[in-house]
Amino acid sequence: MSELKDILEDSVTRLFGDMVTRDVLTDAENGAWPDALWAALEEAGLTNPLSAEDLGGVGASWDETFVILKAAGHSAAPVPLAETIVANWLAGGAGLDLPGGPMTLADSSGSGEIDVRQDGGAWRLSGTLAMVPWGNAAEHVVLLVEKDGAPCIAMAKTADAELSGNRNMAREPRDTLTFDDAPVEIGDPASSTGTTDPIRLYGALVRSVQMAGAVERAVAEAVQYAQDRTQFGQPISKFQSIQHQLAQLAAQSAQATIAAASACRAADRGDPQFEVATAKIIAGETAKTATTIAHQVHGAIGFTYEHALHFTTRRLWSWRPEFGPESQWAEDLGRRVAARGADAFWPDLTQRQSS
Repeated sequence: MSELKDILEDSVTRLFGDMVTRDVLTDAENGAWPDALWAALEEAGLTNPLSAEDLGGVGASWDETFVILKAAGHSAAPVPLAETIVANWLAGGAGLDLPGGPMTLADSSGSGEIDVRQDGGAWRLSGTLAMVPWGNAAEHVVLLVEKDGAPCIAMAKTADAELSGNRNMAREPRDTLTFDDAPVEIGDPASSTGTTDPIRLYGALVRSVQMAGAVERAVAEAVQYAQDRTQFGQPISKFQSIQHQLAQLAAQSAQATIAAASACRAADRGDPQFEVATAKIIAGETAKTATTIAHQVHGAIGFTYEHALHFTTRRLWSWRPEFGPESQWAEDLGRRVAARGADAFWPDLTQRQSS
């Protein structure tokens, strides 16, 4: 682990531990924006770690940023931190000026037709973006548009859109933004990463890391409850069936974390399509198992709002389909493997395992 990674892990763990309280989570579900939390994240430089220092960033790698995203998922931080990190990185990489403040991403796969037109020296945007994370709180949205036949990263102010509010199961904003000939900044063509949609690719990457952190939190809560809850005169953690469930949960949590970490390292190498697909597939399958086992161990109390478990499991259920569910990524991965041919399958697999 690098020195910067050590520093980041220590600082974000303490920051989220101190500031993401139950009251903050509850207030956020009721529509309150956690000003103090976001201010602390910006002050610590955690909202733009990937960009170069001359763009206001830290110049960190994806491998180092992994610890920020995982801690955010572990704490269920009710802010668009992951979205802002990716939005800043993509916009800065496309040559756009970074505006600061909370930002978000629009996955075009679930949206309607998006049109851009040139108006003198400026560009205008029309169209509807659906299920935009934190659209009501973000000041800018980063999206993919087509300019001169090439996919390009673009950025628009959310204030220039008509907003229709909605929320996911975790009570996080998932809004619809409708633009009607609104100003938009368009950057350079999206770099080639084996996909025409870097927003979907890197959105899936950060969701995989967040989900790995959330599963790790579910493991910790299930283990603690099993140690505290007694039945027939002993902690339920002594029962073999409970031990088996917890062992299965811990193993899948480790698998999700390793896959997400591998995808971040692949992002540093420049073409993480294979690893992101793998990580998102594993994250989705692990979320299903983790929520089931965690609630089974907790019993009825785990389903009550008074218990904290639901803050984690509702996010896992909500994040699972975002930026592509595991079924879509499995199909994408299968097509890529098939296109490479049978002779390339084993060398590709073993080479990636050793990298």
